[in-house]
Amino acid sequence: MKILIVDAHPPSAQYLCQGLCQDGFNVDVVHDGLQGRNLALSRAYSLLVLDLDLPGQSGRAVLQDLLQAGGTPTIVVTANDSLEDQVFCLQNGADDYLVKPVRLPVFLARARLRMRGSAGQEGLRLTLADLVLDLSKKRVERAGRRLDLTRQEFAVLWLLLQRQGDVVTRAELVQQVWSLPVDALNNVVDVAVCRLRSKLDDPYAVKLLHTVRGMGYLLALRDGDPAKQP
Repeated sequence: MKILIVDAHPPSAQYLCQGLCQDGFNVDVVHDGLQGRNLALSRAYSLLVLDLDLPGQSGRAVLQDLLQAGGTPTIVVTANDSLEDQVFCLQNGADDYLVKPVRLPVFLARARLRMRGSAGQEGLRLTLADLVLDLSKKRVERAGRRLDLTRQEFAVLWLLLQRQGDVVTRAELVQQVWSLPVDALNNVVDVAVCRLRSKLDDPYAVKLLHTVRGMGYLLALRDGDPAKQP
């Protein structure tokens, strides 16, 4: 597996690079945001480690560009601990957010988790009515039409499909999709679900994604839906 580190500070980049290399990963390191963006878009990386304060192009802009292109699993590692930046990054393609100084064992565990989560989805196909999610191809279709989802939207849908018929709480989504047990970031979940619903349900008469007030979200065909009638 190959990892790209984009960090403006050479000592920080070297610290993370050494840990990853000792763990058996191949690592590329650049210190410029635009160069990092171009590499991430042109090469197949298993993980992107991204700083926010970068010359050439900011980490925020890099995230947004990668989000539009489908993206690479991304951990933001930055000295900026503001809640605003955390929410922005998690809503715009980041899978995790760590504040410097980072403890290397924690960083390596998070990196393995992100790459294992991506690899562990191979070979699975989940369905509900006319909805099909193919994890090996990272493809979602409804009524034969492909849905263009971000990584977070895909991960949310995957979890809901695995638990179809059961309520999945916001806390579970925060912990399992973003690995952040932080109640203050529940808005991240609401935004992701809203965007997912606009693609999954809005164009179709039969609705699959339901909000259960005070509890969470439910993916199911409800009684009375045309698809359930004989």
